[in-house]
Amino acid sequence: MTPSSLQNLIQALRVLPGIGPKSATRMAYHLIQRDQAGAEKLVLAIGQALAKLQHCQCCNTFTEREICEICADEKRDQKQLCVVEMPTDLLMLERTLAFHGRYFVLMGRLSPLDGIGPKDIALDALLKRASDGVIEEVILATNFTTEGEATAHYLTEMLHSRGLRVSRIARGLPVGGELEHVDPGTLAQAMVERRPL
Repeated sequence: MTPSSLQNLIQALRVLPGIGPKSATRMAYHLIQRDQAGAEKLVLAIGQALAKLQHCQCCNTFTEREICEICADEKRDQKQLCVVEMPTDLLMLERTLAFHGRYFVLMGRLSPLDGIGPKDIALDALLKRASDGVIEEVILATNFTTEGEATAHYLTEMLHSRGLRVSRIARGLPVGGELEHVDPGTLAQAMVERRPL
């Protein structure tokens, strides 16, 4: 019989994405038996994150201040707004050093099958931000999943109806990729979205 405190820990670990009952059980036993110092650090880090983090008033990402560092940077292009699903997407785009404008993080994507509709992501805040009179182009950088595509379509219609110019990041082959290893859908999209040289 599993003690209730251990069972509670296992159930708490299962809230993490991709963690099923077996993985949560292994993690719980590891933390209690082999890494109690790590468990204490984890508890402290989660507590601090919950206490200190808030949404940026401009882009909706997580920050410890009212305005995040990216939004506070006056050197960034004020006229371009890149819309992403999650803060991790923003971080990936920043790593490319290819975009120097502003961001907006939806904190999700439309997914009717999961019960996530337009009211469940930050669409009102996005509209306010995109309609500020400064933004000239909204770049949609949602994922190329069914939900990401649905979200991009919905946003395109919503933003076009307000007279905003909307673009979508391109899809295609990975840099250094070989055609024989690329899935047919990606290859077909790369052919459709080809550009003249």
